[in-house]
This record gives sequence, C-alpha cells and structure tokens, in this order.
Amino acid sequence: MHMTMHVKQRDSALDLLKWLALLCMVLDHLRYVVYSADWLYVPGRLAFPWFCLAMAANLARTTTFTTSRQWRYLGWLLLFSAVSEIPYRMFILDPNVLNVMPTLALGLLVARGWLDRTLQARLLGAAALMLAGLFSGRLMFGFFGVLLPLAMLLVIRRPWYFALLPGLVCLAANQWQVLYDAVRLSNHVAMAAIATCLIAPWLGVFLLRHAQGVKAPPMRRWAYALYPVHFLALLALREALS
Repeated sequence: MHMTMHVKQRDSALDLLKWLALLCMVLDHLRYVVYSADWLYVPGRLAFPWFCLAMAANLARTTTFTTSRQWRYLGWLLLFSAVSEIPYRMFILDPNVLNVMPTLALGLLVARGWLDRTLQARLLGAAALMLAGLFSGRLMFGFFGVLLPLAMLLVIRRPWYFALLPGLVCLAANQWQVLYDAVRLSNHVAMAAIATCLIAPWLGVFLLRHAQGVKAPPMRRWAYALYPVHFLALLALREALS
C-alpha cells in the first residue's frame, strides 16, 4: 500500500485532520488551565505533526504551486506569527521559545525548497534551514520541528512503513531526552507521549487516506485567527477559575 494521495479540490479528510489537530492543540494547552491534567500532554503530541502533515498535503496536492500562492501562504503564516506572539506570551508564563507559527513558516520554505527545483525556492529553503540551525533554541520544536513538514512530504510519496522517519523526527522535535529520562523513572505520561510521537505521522496519513467519507466543515483562511484567539479564550477561562 502506498501513501500517495489523489486529493480533490476540497478534501474533507484534510479538513478533518486540521480540525483534529486544532482540538489536540487546545487539549494540550488546557494543561496550563487545569494544572492537574498532565495526561493532556499525550494527545497534544498529535497537534504539531498533524499541522505539518496538512501543510505537506497542501504542497503535494498540485504540481503547479504558483509564486503568488506561495508568497500568500507564507505571508499568512508570518502575519499570524506576529499577531499570535502577544496572546501566546500572555497565556504561557515565561516562555523560552516563540509561538509555533515561525517554525511552520520555516518548515514551509524547507519543504517547498525540496519540492520546487527553481533557484529561488532552493535558496529560500537553504536560508530557512540555516536560520533553523542558528536559532533552534528559540523555535518551538526546534530544528527538527522545521524539518518535520519535509519529512511528512516524503512520507506521502512513499510506502506506509516510511512513516517511521517523520515519527523519529517528531520525537526529536519533542525533547526526546527529557521524555527518555522520565521513562526511566517509570513515568507513564512520558511513555505514552513517546509512543504518540512515533505513530502520529502514520495515524495522520491513515486518516487522510481512509476518512474521505467524513464530512468536516471546511477550514479556510479564517482558521489562522483561531490560533491567537484560543490563547485569549483559555486565558479568560484560567482567570475565571482562579
């Protein structure tokens, strides 16, 4: 069985994947509202790889990705990188990394540089990779998080067992050393989180291939606003409960 997908103009399975990724992200951030809910870290490990997979699926769904569309896609990511930073820092106390949008923006350039053989795309991809290496400590999910969209793109074009590659990249992006140390102390949340990181890419591709009959509301450009808005909503909930 191959993972190559023939995506229609509007792919309901892809919309479903995006909604599920959003739900997992909200569950993950609920840990900062309900402080005894550490187990929410586990479904939270699905959010970032599924957003990366959605990005890879959008790149793979057409062979003609115009320059204007490329800049528009990147522009939305950069715009909401800036818009989201203040709500992110209001909600996450003393964050040591930027919000996730810059990681996705750099990941888009790297994946696009692999897919598009034009000189401009290759140079932008190389520059994004260099920035990821230089500022890995400031990026959410770090250098390997920037590589994850490319790893997902490679999986889409190869047999299912290649999903182990992005699974390992996903684990590396999630501070595997900390998780490994916690596993040595018999921490069950860490054990489940490692397993989730490893299977998240395969599970996401499985959904894209087999959930075509599920009707999910289309997730369009307005969905970018859900990222900063959810921080403000959870902040208001935390204040109400305190």
